[in-house]
Amino acid sequence: MITPIEIYSNLAKAIGLKNLYFKREDMHPYGSHKGRSIPVMIDHYVAKGSSEFVISSSGNAALAAALHIKNLNSAILNRSVMISEGLESSTLNSGPYTLNIFVGHHIAQHKLEKLRNIEDENIHVLIKERPLQAVMVASQEGAVSLRQSTDDTSLIGYESLAHELSLTEGVGAIFIGTSSGTTAQSLAKYFDDNHLLMQVHIVQTSGCHPIADGIETYDGEAEDSLADAIVDRTALRKTKLVPLIKKTGGNAWIATNDEIVTAQEMVEEHTGLSISTNSALSVVGVMQAVYRGWEIDGAVVCMICGE
Repeated sequence: MITPIEIYSNLAKAIGLKNLYFKREDMHPYGSHKGRSIPVMIDHYVAKGSSEFVISSSGNAALAAALHIKNLNSAILNRSVMISEGLESSTLNSGPYTLNIFVGHHIAQHKLEKLRNIEDENIHVLIKERPLQAVMVASQEGAVSLRQSTDDTSLIGYESLAHELSLTEGVGAIFIGTSSGTTAQSLAKYFDDNHLLMQVHIVQTSGCHPIADGIETYDGEAEDSLADAIVDRTALRKTKLVPLIKKTGGNAWIATNDEIVTAQEMVEEHTGLSISTNSALSVVGVMQAVYRGWEIDGAVVCMICGE
């Protein structure tokens, strides 16, 4: 397995479950579950001859892209040194590979510093008034956009996550914080294609819930959510994802800020872990499902997705 799956009996008991697992995607070498998909997308387009990439992200996706581009460029440099020393005679790739990361003015400072601390002269972090528009312009000029919601290549990388989940005996449901729905769509499709009885539950926020609206109606207060990774309001994957979720027997849940904080506190109290607000969404979903008496045949997995 790329990341561990850990059982937390005390937390399960506190919530009202028999068995509860955390899928620790925060321990992925690229920092989050985005490390499953973004590198696969980059490698796909590198194989087609592309060398310029662009992404609009202030978090996990940008970090995964930057780390992978850095690793590709380091491999090219190392190969060049080996050839110059007569240790290898293979042809060099066409790199170096470049990555422009467009972020908004309101990006959290610690996230900005994390991106800027990746040492590669071919990776640039650029603050823009309209990051998505900047991506569109760059892609029109020849750069490859790494926007997951518009590229089904992104689904492929999450199949490894779905496979790892399927290896844990007795799991009946997975809960995952959801923005574009790419990860959830890939998991649900994998489970359906392989005839695995595993519910997929998505959790969105009180401030952004376009996909969840296709399943559940939220009439509470709209908030500026603490879970700042849930930002996709266009919901391009909604028409495919909603039927898949229903087919797995899953549901959609909405997390308020109070519920996110409560989930973080419960996790720390009963596991000793300090999880991000975005990871806490999955725990909120589980708590709501238990409260509603949602029927799940088997253990529950919460996606701890990273920052």
